[in-house]
Amino acid sequence: MQPVSDDREGHEDCAPRRVLEIFATKWTSMILHTLHSVHGGQARTGVLHRSLPGLSKKMLVQTLREMEHSGLIDRQAESVVPPAVRYRLTPLGYRFVDLIEQIYAWGRDNADALDALRPRASSRRRSG
Repeated sequence: MQPVSDDREGHEDCAPRRVLEIFATKWTSMILHTLHSVHGGQARTGVLHRSLPGLSKKMLVQTLREMEHSGLIDRQAESVVPPAVRYRLTPLGYRFVDLIEQIYAWGRDNADALDALRPRASSRRRSG
């Protein structure tokens, strides 16, 4: 049986690169965290959007579609008026939540180190 990917460090399809590809947009990790920690693994679109300040509706929908395509979440249209959509973490999504929660915990524990970083030119964060 052939391996799914070549895990040689730096190889185009190595596991670390594939993990980082999932989190190439900041919203993927924030949506996973919010669905899990704030909403118990599932939420309607509007509720999720209100839980993520700074996220445009367009970017939310785009990111949710990518996450659904990747298998991290399921989309369920509800038969109500007005129409509503609920997103749920899949078993695969829950596996990635563990990693996200470790990153969030590290960030809380190391806020001083993050504060010491100079903001990137493209960052909304301002020093000072």
